[in-house]
Amino acid sequence: MTSTQTDLRTWVPTTRDMLIDGRLIRGEGPAIEAVNPATEQVTATMTTATLEQVDRAVTAARRAFPAWAAASPRERSAAIHRLADTFEKHIERLTASIVNEVGTPASFAEVMQVKLGITHLRWQAEAGLVDRTVQLGEWHDPVLSYSEVAYRPVGVVACITGYNYPINLAVFKFGAALAAGCTAVLLPSPRTPLTTLWMGELFEEAGIPAGVLNVIIGDGPSVGQHLTTHPGVDRVSFTGSDGVGARIMEQAARSLKGVTLELGGKSPNILLPGIDAAGLAKDIHLRWARNGGQGCAALARMLVHESLMDEFLGASVEAFGALKVGDPWDHGVNIGPMIREDHRARVQGFIDNGLADGGEIVLAKDDPLPAKGYFINPVVFAGLPHDNRLVQQEVFGPVGVVVPFTTEQEAIRLANDTAYGLAANIYTPDVEHGRALAAQLRSGTVWVNGGGNMRPDAPFGGFGLSGVGREIGEWGIREYLEPQHVQWRL
Repeated sequence: MTSTQTDLRTWVPTTRDMLIDGRLIRGEGPAIEAVNPATEQVTATMTTATLEQVDRAVTAARRAFPAWAAASPRERSAAIHRLADTFEKHIERLTASIVNEVGTPASFAEVMQVKLGITHLRWQAEAGLVDRTVQLGEWHDPVLSYSEVAYRPVGVVACITGYNYPINLAVFKFGAALAAGCTAVLLPSPRTPLTTLWMGELFEEAGIPAGVLNVIIGDGPSVGQHLTTHPGVDRVSFTGSDGVGARIMEQAARSLKGVTLELGGKSPNILLPGIDAAGLAKDIHLRWARNGGQGCAALARMLVHESLMDEFLGASVEAFGALKVGDPWDHGVNIGPMIREDHRARVQGFIDNGLADGGEIVLAKDDPLPAKGYFINPVVFAGLPHDNRLVQQEVFGPVGVVVPFTTEQEAIRLANDTAYGLAANIYTPDVEHGRALAAQLRSGTVWVNGGGNMRPDAPFGGFGLSGVGREIGEWGIREYLEPQHVQWRL
């Protein structure tokens, strides 16, 4: 290991200040701690925003909005490209920040947690150049007139992110908002504030105009509630649990604010007859268990045709050997820690309750875990009824479940039999048949035979408790635009 790599193992951003109106400002509220979940070490202490500082951030975004909205699309696009350039310049340390703050294994943190966000920023910069005006043409009743529909930026956006993908979740929100001509106030999860605070410095380095992007941090619901109910905020975008999302929707509704909510999931992975279940086993388990299972679209509910069950579970024993829990800086590790001890205990509670309810652990890692860190070994359950809590609720940890089915229609029924509808996958020997089955799934994204990476031009969101609205792509940008009908007489 080089000395540089040694330094990165303990490196965290030095930024402790929020960004308000183009100035780095120390919070004047209660202190919070940043903790490395792989070592349990406190890596930083910082003070959070007071409600008055939240007001100042919103006022700054409000004041900056007219000039940013009036800027040419080319000017806004250039600014977003400069920000992508700045992120690229700091890829190595952004990756280190993610590994040491979130616990994402270094083996894929750079690609999944940093470069993906940069790719999306680039796409958003180009999408900001598009003229979305629709020419409706002439209308003759009762007088001759002509109409067009223009799209206007909604105003100030509150961007509230979850802890598991601090850069990506922020980019999906503020990148689309800026491309639409909006300004923003960014509030990260208090569990992972450091990377976002440093992004505030990078916004300045990239030359984003003062007030266009503001960064604040909070220690709990008070700051978030003040932001979501603030009269100066026009729209709220949130990623997190469905419980918190429901509260945010209720808070925003008091002033009829629009909301975009990307919430949880209990995503099914359907294995149909005729596929190579043994050959797919390793990829299937690596996919749902990555980032420690702390992903809203994790395909951890595996619906397996009864004819494939023995083959799949048999091959999965070997596939589980490819899962390695431990130090996220070890490039052989692909499952890092849970974010905090309380979350590790919550995941363990799902495992304990699954056993108490009669479930059987059919796949498990029993390797010794590190003495320090919020680690938990992955397991897969079988034998639980489909209405069981472990089958129905989002665990957000390395816990999977296999459910057998007999007929294709039973698989579709089981796939749709949750309150969520974020994502799904179908493994089938016939792609066209898989595409046809997708129409029967209540899922915002349906992959067939594994699909591909998260495209910057495709929508992401879901049915039911998985949220409201869509992020990413043209659909994500339109969340921050209001259609305006303009009509004149001829």
